[in-house]
Amino acid sequence: MELALQLSGTAALAALYLAALRRVRRRGLASSRRRPLAFAAGVAILVAAVAAPLEHRFATHMLQHLLIGDLAPLYLVLGVDGPLLRPLLAIRAVQRLRVLAHPLAALPLWACNLVCWHIPALYDAALRHPEIHALQHAMFFTGGVLLWSALLEPLPGPRWFTPARKLVFVGAMWLVMLGLSQVFLWSGSPLYTGYTLADQRAGGGVMLFEGSAVMIGVATWLLLRLFDERGYGAPMTPTL
Repeated sequence: MELALQLSGTAALAALYLAALRRVRRRGLASSRRRPLAFAAGVAILVAAVAAPLEHRFATHMLQHLLIGDLAPLYLVLGVDGPLLRPLLAIRAVQRLRVLAHPLAALPLWACNLVCWHIPALYDAALRHPEIHALQHAMFFTGGVLLWSALLEPLPGPRWFTPARKLVFVGAMWLVMLGLSQVFLWSGSPLYTGYTLADQRAGGGVMLFEGSAVMIGVATWLLLRLFDERGYGAPMTPTL
């Protein structure tokens, strides 16, 4: 039931995107051809994360959460822009919720969400109850979408959020993941029911590696934008 619910949600997301893409192309609006590829990659990552049997060990369960809450949202956000989001933005409730994608809101929401769900009582509750587990995944995904939307700005963000300040933002993201991964790596006993200490440390290593790899990649992109903004090197063109 939990798997069917998550897969149906992913299918609905893909269907909405295809409808928006057809609308954009029918109206002759400009949109990069790479965006659908990025969105398709995000959908594929999401399907793989929820369908693959990754929950038996803490390390693979951690990988699942990172796919759902970090990599899939990253590619999905890369796959959208203003014209594609216009039908969604026409909904009044969505307009009011746009404030959650503001950098000063998205980062603390994402950090609190990530840390709180790894409190042993909440994490164990998600393992025992499928409905809480589904909620956990939905909140990881939502937090990731808000975070990457704030950073990548498929819609115009605040003017003060320059590439230099985005580097600070990425640094804060990395520190949150670094701090949490250190808890798993250096704890002297298992924090969660059913997992061994060695498995827990492996999960901390997965979080540290994935978080560092993504943050280094994004930080490099931002540095290149910063150099371009200050007149170093050849002008850059947007990737998507």
